[in-house]
Amino acid sequence: MTKKVGVGKAHSKIILMGEHSVVYGHPALALPLKDIEVVCQIQAADTPLTLKAQDPLTTAIFSALNYLEIKNQPISYDISSSVPEKRGMGSSAAVAIAAIRAVFDYFDQELSQETLEMLVHQAETIAHSKPSGLDAKTCLSDQAISFTRNIGFKEIEVNLGAYLVIADTGIHGNTREAVEKVEAIGLDALSDLNRLGELSQQAELALKAKDQKLLGQLMSQAHNHLKSLGVSCDLSDLLVATALDHGAQGAKMSGGGLGGCIIALTSTKDQAQTIAKKLQEKGAVNTWIESL
Repeated sequence: MTKKVGVGKAHSKIILMGEHSVVYGHPALALPLKDIEVVCQIQAADTPLTLKAQDPLTTAIFSALNYLEIKNQPISYDISSSVPEKRGMGSSAAVAIAAIRAVFDYFDQELSQETLEMLVHQAETIAHSKPSGLDAKTCLSDQAISFTRNIGFKEIEVNLGAYLVIADTGIHGNTREAVEKVEAIGLDALSDLNRLGELSQQAELALKAKDQKLLGQLMSQAHNHLKSLGVSCDLSDLLVATALDHGAQGAKMSGGGLGGCIIALTSTKDQAQTIAKKLQEKGAVNTWIESL
């Protein structure tokens, strides 16, 4: 027996620290953005759904259907997302999570966290070849996540009493191109990468110590090293400078780079709102404010 509509939701994420150095074995820190959501609805249709190659949404739906051993079921989907694509905010992972939850809800099936993680990873692997799993893990968690290659994931409690402004440059990020750019630099990139790794470790300690000021300083230092590696872009640099000029504790690009988003740390919500407005005036196409 199926419901008329199956509903699944998921939230977004953002990288706080550790871009690029994570590729070389250093930790990366990611934050769930619980107010930025994807909602997927599954309903009955006249014909079975068609799988679209390398499409995270239909790939996730078919992963769920295959797991449930359901074939040729006439269903359709409706997706509503406030997570922009290709901005380092976990769009494809969030879409996959919401879609799988919606399928299980539609067919009134129990879905354990373990099964959900497995199916999301399966869908992400088809869509992205070799995902680290950090996007999915953070979009599935209400806690910050620390990830180190060959070691794994751990949750970190965040209670800074601060606010994070996320600003979208409107430019598609390109992680693969940025990673290749860093690889091409070779040995000359090592000092920046090692320092980024150290900053990420220090940021984890600053989170645990609830030290806003230190975390902000570490973020700004990280941006300078990412800029040195050539993975930032002019608009990201302008938005980071704007946030700092208007009182942010720290600011940096976030994600693979060459576009995507920047993040800025503030002490108060009023300050966050002021900075968000200034960032839009300087070219950000959208901003969000998340409490930390």
